[in-house]
Amino acid sequence: MIQSAFAVYYREILILRRRLTRLIPSWCVSPLLYLIAFGFAMGKLVTLDGHTYMEFLLPGLIAMSSMTQAFAISSEINIARFYWNIFEEIQAAPVSDFSYVAGEVLAGMTRAFLAILVVLILGFLFGVTLSLNPWFWLAILLNSFLFASLAVGIAMLVKSHADQSLMTSFVITPMAFLGGTFFPLENFPAWAQNIIYFLPLTHAATAIRSASFGTRPSGISLTILGVTGIVFFSISVLCVKKAKD
Repeated sequence: MIQSAFAVYYREILILRRRLTRLIPSWCVSPLLYLIAFGFAMGKLVTLDGHTYMEFLLPGLIAMSSMTQAFAISSEINIARFYWNIFEEIQAAPVSDFSYVAGEVLAGMTRAFLAILVVLILGFLFGVTLSLNPWFWLAILLNSFLFASLAVGIAMLVKSHADQSLMTSFVITPMAFLGGTFFPLENFPAWAQNIIYFLPLTHAATAIRSASFGTRPSGISLTILGVTGIVFFSISVLCVKKAKD
């Protein structure tokens, strides 16, 4: 099982290595724009809980980047399914559904961690230094695991790239802006806060931000991320089995 999962993971890493020189600049664009637009515009004027807005913003960008890049593995899976027929070859190979999902999820998590390193470097260039303690990396690990697991399940359900774009527009984009990434949740109306609380990215941004400031994240947020990730992973295994049928 471990060898099968590693084979799937290794294939994705080989593809990632070939595209890395093009991916790194693309990973820089959005965080750099947000740091310039929001950071310079409000960074020296706004203080949140004793921290500058730039210090508040960077953990949110890390949470958002780990989400979007972990979820981006779904596009790679779709290319393999629709154009290269790799999924059909995997069906014929002695690779279990669990191993396939594990390999793809690990690949998505790897993309997320590489993108986060890019964001951290950009933050350092902007003069923002965070506390990179074990809680910080645990929150990122759980967040990337959750969205990589979600990505595999969705990739098995969609029928085309157009469907994939719809999923990104209706699932990922709203969370990127409403999950406490750019603004404190307390600024939203009470009814909106009740809805936003159920978004996984909300707990990821809260946990990562707390760890970044040297505070232990809420156990509830970490538990929600972990349990939701396991649920999505289990659903993805079922989706792979259904896609084979």
